[in-house]
Amino acid sequence: MQAITVRDRDAGPAGMSLADMPYPHAAENDVIVRVHAAGFTRGELDWPATWTDRAGRDRTPSVPGHELSGVVVELGYGTTGLSVGQRVFGLADWTRNGTLAEYVAVEARNLAPLPADIDHTAAAALPISGLTAWQGLFDHGRLTTGQTVLIHGAAGGVGSIAVQLAREAGARVIGTGRASDRDRALALGADTFIDLQTEKLEHADEADVVFDVIGGDILDRSATLVRAGGTLVSIAMPPKVQPKDGRAVFFVVEPDRAQLAALATRLRDGRLQPFVGAVRPLAEAPAAFAPDKRTPGKTIIRVTED
Repeated sequence: MQAITVRDRDAGPAGMSLADMPYPHAAENDVIVRVHAAGFTRGELDWPATWTDRAGRDRTPSVPGHELSGVVVELGYGTTGLSVGQRVFGLADWTRNGTLAEYVAVEARNLAPLPADIDHTAAAALPISGLTAWQGLFDHGRLTTGQTVLIHGAAGGVGSIAVQLAREAGARVIGTGRASDRDRALALGADTFIDLQTEKLEHADEADVVFDVIGGDILDRSATLVRAGGTLVSIAMPPKVQPKDGRAVFFVVEPDRAQLAALATRLRDGRLQPFVGAVRPLAEAPAAFAPDKRTPGKTIIRVTED
């Protein structure tokens, strides 16, 4: 099969290439998925798991990418809950070869069925952003109806999903970002918006949940905005400044079939819109990783035509 591989940790995107790779092996409880569309995170070339396995051993050449939408073509021993020919989407393991490939081996529990009327491109944009937003708001932030949530990066991949989920849950939403993000954040459901370049963050209302995707100074200053009993949630870095009378949480997204299914239902019903940007073929994946090629929305790699 063909796949995008990386071999040199110091080379960055320049070290990525399209290469022939062995067809993956389906271990116990795995499925092999024919990848139709894949998503990636530009920063994953800096992740240790891209280069070593769980035992710390070098695993290059490795295949990046962890989000996928495709069709099951093979079941590993003992695999249940999915069937050959079924459309699925979800997350590939962090320490195994990823989704920028024609085929990928994935633990079945990391995938959810994909309804026939959802496009693979839209589905591939959802797993990391959707699960991160869901887990940040509800599992860690414990957001409920009637509460207020402040979402940094409200027009970005994670933030835009979080705004929509929070709005649907009946929360009041304060979004932040650049001035150019204002219209999109408000259109997605934010009640108010703060331009972090020209407006003072400290002028925002207190929130029951502050959801940070930026880190650094913004994360530190956000602690003062957490209402008593509330939660500061970050996916960027562990908070150094604690809310006076609340909690601070840092987390890394985890696969969850039930949450993926709930996200797919919202996508199918039109209640959720992932922010899809450019769609590029597999051969152009290395160029899409380049930092000077950033475009609005999430870049999706089209691996196989439907």
